Amino acid sequence: MNAQNASASVALTTRPNGAGAAAVLAAGIGAFVLAVFAILADRSAAIKSLMIFSKPTGPLSGVTTCAIVLWLAVWAILHARWRNRSVALARINAAAFALLILGLLLTFPPIADLF
Repeated sequence: MNAQNASASVALTTRPNGAGAAAVLAAGIGAFVLAVFAILADRSAAIKSLMIFSKPTGPLSGVTTCAIVLWLAVWAILHARWRNRSVALARINAAAFALLILGLLLTFPPIADLF
């Protein structure tokens, strides 16, 4: 088998990675949005009152519910756009990881209190 035939067979067996990339990026966005919503609910009385979906739980019920809804919406949109495509997975993974780390850092009170 020569090099041309080998590259042709690889091209035929390569599968699109867009669906997986959509899930990974949506997870990073969801983690970041959760932290942002938590900070907003903590800092603004108006947003805090809007986020109370369950009185015993307080604003955390709305923060998590809104973050989950947004995560699922982003995932659905990205999946619909990327499901049959191959995307730059390394860039998607780096962006998702950065958003995940930012989201995690923003949940710690010393960092969240800076905002």
